Amino acid sequence: MMKRNAMRWLCLPLAFAALSTGQPAAAAAPVTTKVVDTEVSRLAAGAGGVVGIAAWRLDGKGPRVLLNADAAFPMASTFKVPLAGKIFDMVDKGQLRLDAMLDVPQSMMSPSEVIADRFIHPGVSLSVHNLLELMLTQSDNTATDVLMKAAGGPEAVTAWVRAQGVGAIRVDRDTNRLLRDFFRLGEGPLEAAFETAAKADPSLLTKGALPDAAFDADAKDTASPAAMATLLTRMFAGKALSAESTKAFIAIMERCRTGEARLPGQMPPGTTVAHKTGTIGGTVNDVGMVSLPDGTGIVIAAYVKASAAPVADRERAIAEIARTVRDYFLFAN
Repeated sequence: MMKRNAMRWLCLPLAFAALSTGQPAAAAAPVTTKVVDTEVSRLAAGAGGVVGIAAWRLDGKGPRVLLNADAAFPMASTFKVPLAGKIFDMVDKGQLRLDAMLDVPQSMMSPSEVIADRFIHPGVSLSVHNLLELMLTQSDNTATDVLMKAAGGPEAVTAWVRAQGVGAIRVDRDTNRLLRDFFRLGEGPLEAAFETAAKADPSLLTKGALPDAAFDADAKDTASPAAMATLLTRMFAGKALSAESTKAFIAIMERCRTGEARLPGQMPPGTTVAHKTGTIGGTVNDVGMVSLPDGTGIVIAAYVKASAAPVADRERAIAEIARTVRDYFLFAN
């Protein structure tokens, strides 16, 4: 169990650390913004490492909340958002159907929350829609890799992101390869490779929750918070996909079962949060949209990297910042 869990790491006022008002850089920030800045800097420090935030109203009204928003952060499993976008785009273009059945061969099994755990015998096929559900709601790595193959590989996903006018997101690997690179594993079945490596180096059993300087500095599979928030804005606002696909995408994101202590962690009861998490090494992420009582939403991309703090501390910082953002945009006007 410890080995399997180690592989799954890839599965009023609060205030904010930096805020852009759309004014020239030389302009002084409003006094209220300075109060938010001070509070959010304190909250971000609780995560350890480096925190990146980009948040704004989905309708574009009001200022933008930004902290290290243009820096590159490991996406971990938040790369599954652009992958989902590419798959839904293929559905919109008639290149794929949500009810199309895709084979899930044993050779593509990757340590994951559902498929690899429970479908241990050959003979598995799942619809594209069910694979999207498992990938986004439970961060299932096997479902992700099957969809990555159907999408045409990482290059095709990155090309779709570029077609959306977003530059600072790059997808380079499926989860199988990403995990191999992070844990520095050889070839062969992934879980067997991990078990072999862990026997030689027991520290691998805890590596999944610890920062890795080389991984954090790698440009592969990274996004800036601003770029991810921009992509999410297009996807949630119906600018990237058809109305039907947009509705299906949001519905799945609202059913997310991971990261309850992150973006949703300190929201008022009844708040709808559509989100996708990512976790590996010193990275803890959560990206998505938080609903407001007036029916609008706040897009938030929250990233933490290079942190040796307990995962619970990183998650708490994301939750506190997310509540800060929500309350600021609710009451700022």
